Amino acid sequence: MDAKSPNNSHSDGSIPAEAPTAPRRWTVRRRVLTGVGVAAVAVVAWFGFSAWQVQHNLTGARDNAQLAKDSLLDGDTEGAQRAAAEARERAEGAQDNLHSVPWSSLAAVPGVGAPFESAQQMSDVVVGLTRDVLTPAVDVGVALSPRDLIGEGGSVQLQPLRDAAPALQETSIAARNLATQAQGIRGAGYVGLVDDARTELQNQTDDVAKLLENTTIGAKVLPAMLGLDGPRSYFLAFQTNAEARATGGLVGGYSVIRASDGKLGIEKLGKNTEVSYDKRPLDLGPDYKSMYGNYNPSVDIRNSNLSSHFPYAGRIWQSMWAQESGEQVDGAIATDPVALSYVLAAVGPVTLPDGEVVDAGNVVELTESTAYTRFIIDEANYHADNADRKEYLQTIAGKVVEKMTGKIESPQRLLDAVGRAAGERRIAVWSAHPEEQAILADTTLGYTVPQDPAPYAGVVINNNGGNKLDYYLEREIDYTAGDCTGDTRATAVTVRLTNNTPDTKFPRIVAGTFKDKPLPYGTNLAMVSLLSTNGATLTKASIDGKQSFAIQGKELGHPIFTVPVTIPKGATVELRYELNEPTAPGAARVPVQPLIDDPKVTVNAPVCGG
Repeated sequence: MDAKSPNNSHSDGSIPAEAPTAPRRWTVRRRVLTGVGVAAVAVVAWFGFSAWQVQHNLTGARDNAQLAKDSLLDGDTEGAQRAAAEARERAEGAQDNLHSVPWSSLAAVPGVGAPFESAQQMSDVVVGLTRDVLTPAVDVGVALSPRDLIGEGGSVQLQPLRDAAPALQETSIAARNLATQAQGIRGAGYVGLVDDARTELQNQTDDVAKLLENTTIGAKVLPAMLGLDGPRSYFLAFQTNAEARATGGLVGGYSVIRASDGKLGIEKLGKNTEVSYDKRPLDLGPDYKSMYGNYNPSVDIRNSNLSSHFPYAGRIWQSMWAQESGEQVDGAIATDPVALSYVLAAVGPVTLPDGEVVDAGNVVELTESTAYTRFIIDEANYHADNADRKEYLQTIAGKVVEKMTGKIESPQRLLDAVGRAAGERRIAVWSAHPEEQAILADTTLGYTVPQDPAPYAGVVINNNGGNKLDYYLEREIDYTAGDCTGDTRATAVTVRLTNNTPDTKFPRIVAGTFKDKPLPYGTNLAMVSLLSTNGATLTKASIDGKQSFAIQGKELGHPIFTVPVTIPKGATVELRYELNEPTAPGAARVPVQPLIDDPKVTVNAPVCGG
């Protein structure tokens, strides 16, 4: 061997493997990293494509669900069923993607998987909505399309509605269960878009559940109430909420409605002055008598709705009409000019005998403001002619009813208008039939004071000046409660009332007060009552920071605290109730009395457990 050659052999004579050079080591690492990079890109690409598919399918499910609804309302039965089937297919496609092994693996990773798990849960709810709610609702809706349900002259096809009630009940239960499931979806944590989608889905499922619950109620009670099993009659009160009463406003006029086999007709239109006061009082219990008895509510129709529990007003009107006419009506209904404006927006304007056009844009102002200054008989003292004014208002009411019982171009718009009015408590219904009233009582149509322990702050204004200045009244209501740690908690209800009466010459009936209350024109006098949580006690009532006395009473278990308030023209008055309330379970409720304004209502009260 050449002495200059290196010795590369082991002692046993074997030749060792050549050690990798630096460039070769880098090549191996690069290949590994490249492989990992390619795999990562592939995973990201797969997730990107999968996410696109999910978004595409969920968007398609949403769009087809809307198409199914629109097709149903347009009477396109086959189109509605096709769209519902497509919505279900798209929703199930999104669910399959989201429950695949890669998505499920990521969803299980602590600290990372929250948005993936949230998306999975949302897809489960969407599939449930399309499968258990939309599809059966479309099948039921085939018989309940507004075009088929409401016929010529506003008559309602009642038998299909009654036949649909069991299926609607099942669908309604499914919708409520899904709404509850949606409320339990976990937050997405670090992905705000997923959290936004979760909140939107929760709101939508709750809206769907409420819609189906209301539709189910209608299917249960409307057939009988509209005369499928025999003729019915109802006392209809037109409330003028320019002069506030607890259920809305003073009863300015009334009518008697006849219902037979889905057809409605008005037999009589009357003024409140035509209802005499020589009536036998109706006994509504000691609490009612103690609270309202001095105002003779069951014999004076002007004070018949001082309580915010509408069944009391309904029973009083039934009693009054029975003594007035000898007829026992099957129930009572109340509405107001704002509700009429919604109806006119749906059915179109009406034309009075003198050619005046009344429409959605002017009916409220005409009936609650203009009418009081139009009919002046004493220019020197600016006195109004009440008889002519009431006749004018009756004419408007009659024309609106005539329009509603004529040809309806868009039944769906009419149903939406009625639904909006009912949601704002501008239509209230009481049935003298106990099984029907038991259903109505738990709805917005029932306008009842609940008899449960949950937190409650019902602010009620009754006009105490005998004028019409509540047309210019603006309200703000705030209910703030302490935490849930003790058996009781301090709460406060703050009511701000602003008198926006303009500097205009008004007759006494609009801007004056009773003779024994000589105050400047435009002064609003109100009796402001708070129906509070069961078991609450008042620690202090104040007006603009100064302590005030409060008249105390009770209604259906709720303590009532009433404070007389004077609101000068152009002023804002703050009334504050400080209370000690039981720490009751449930969400706080602050019902809104249906006056002219749309009050600002804020609730700062934690929900306590049972």
